[in-house]
Amino acid sequence: MATDSEKQCSEFSPGRIAVCGGGSWATAIAKILLSSQDSINWYMRRQDQIDDFLKLSKNPSYLTGLKFDTERINFTSKINEVVKNSDTLIFATPSPFLKMHLKKLRQSLKTKTVVTAIKGIVPDENLIVTDYFQQFLSVPKDNLVVLAGPCHAEEVALERLSYLTIACSNREKARKLACVFTNNYIKTSTTDDVTGIEYASVLKNVYSIAAGICHGLKYGDNFQAVLISNAIQEMQRFCNAVHPLHRSIDESAYLGDLLVTAYSKFSRNRTFGTMIGKGYSVKTAQLEMEMIAEGYYGTKCIKEINECYHVKMPIMDFVYNVLYNRASPILQVRALTELIR
Repeated sequence: MATDSEKQCSEFSPGRIAVCGGGSWATAIAKILLSSQDSINWYMRRQDQIDDFLKLSKNPSYLTGLKFDTERINFTSKINEVVKNSDTLIFATPSPFLKMHLKKLRQSLKTKTVVTAIKGIVPDENLIVTDYFQQFLSVPKDNLVVLAGPCHAEEVALERLSYLTIACSNREKARKLACVFTNNYIKTSTTDDVTGIEYASVLKNVYSIAAGICHGLKYGDNFQAVLISNAIQEMQRFCNAVHPLHRSIDESAYLGDLLVTAYSKFSRNRTFGTMIGKGYSVKTAQLEMEMIAEGYYGTKCIKEINECYHVKMPIMDFVYNVLYNRASPILQVRALTELIR
């Protein structure tokens, strides 16, 4: 006999689901969706990437070991087409490029469910992504959903047990959408702390750069443990200042996501930070990685947002000084060691 949750999942239909983005996280999300959906829509900006995908049955640039049944995917390079033909839109693009993707948008998003899997802040406006969709594209609050970790795309591709957090002000919608992402290697949980989850997703990238810098400077595990212990306290102070709410910062969506991003070999932010710690310039590290380290942009945005809140954030300040003020990583870490315990 089916359980109540299984009945709820079987009765819920998100309509036509679209993935918007062509990177590793978008590719991993598409894999997850195809375990529960007969077909999906998939928007990629570049038609040549779509052509190569169809030819190879895999993303030519990301998670290249992952094969897809392309007959179950409706590709398009036209954002208005994918919005028109979809009910639920999952955005998984780097935050600095979100406005570029939306620039040609003429279709309304007011009646769509918009899921953001973007772990960054929209530059210039310094807004978390859900606030940007609400303020600039008139998406109702109850139609905005955040897809958070702790979860790396590379482990999803390998079908290693992973966990996702679905955040929405409408808890019922969050629970129903969780059904779409749940399978034998993905477990899900839900929350209504949309703002806190989004800011935590940004901050964990900043702190992962800090962990990488220290790793590159050959600081050991003992110091890393103290660094991350202080980072989660810093995250809590900031989230409580920006969005006061009773939250357990030690839950997976906050602490878990921070830990996996700070320590994992798959973390591009940790990798970026490690390169900086080893003496690479910011530009050289970015060019050599060939992938976006969201934390680089997030650091500047959080620094500017915090000018209104004045939260004590020595780790974020350390990363900002290294990345944007070209301060010496060695001297900055030495100064930081006197501020954390």
